[in-house]
Amino acid sequence: MTFPAIEPPSIFELIGGALPLRAMVDRFYDLMDLEPEFAELRAMHPTVLDGSRDKLYWFLSGWSGGPNLYIEQFGHPRLRARHLPYPIASVERDQWLRCMAYAMQETGVDEALQLRLMQSFYETADWMRNRPG
Repeated sequence: MTFPAIEPPSIFELIGGALPLRAMVDRFYDLMDLEPEFAELRAMHPTVLDGSRDKLYWFLSGWSGGPNLYIEQFGHPRLRARHLPYPIASVERDQWLRCMAYAMQETGVDEALQLRLMQSFYETADWMRNRPG
C-alpha cells in the first residue's frame, strides 16, 4: 500500500493566506510611514506608497508559496538588481527588519513563524546591502 506524500503547509498557508499577508504588508508600510525610527527607510520610497505596498505583497505571496503574482506581472524578481539604485547600508537593513518584525507582531503572525521569517528576511536584507556601514 502506498500513501500519497503529505506536503507541509507553505508559509503562505501558515500566515493564513492572502488577507493576513496583505494586512501584514499594509501594517509594515503604515509603520514605515508613521514612525520616525524608520525615517531613512521611508526616504527611499516614493511619496505615495501604494505601488510599493502592492509589489511587496505580490512578491511575498509567491515567495511564501502562494500565487506568483509578482512573477506573473514582472518576471523574475531580481531583488538585488532592482534595489541597486537605492543606498542600502546596515541602517536601512535594520530599519526594514524592525519594521517588518513590528508588522508581524501587530498582525498576529504566530511567534514561531515570526522567528522563521525573520531569519529568512535577515539573510535577504543583509544581501541587499550595497553601501558600507
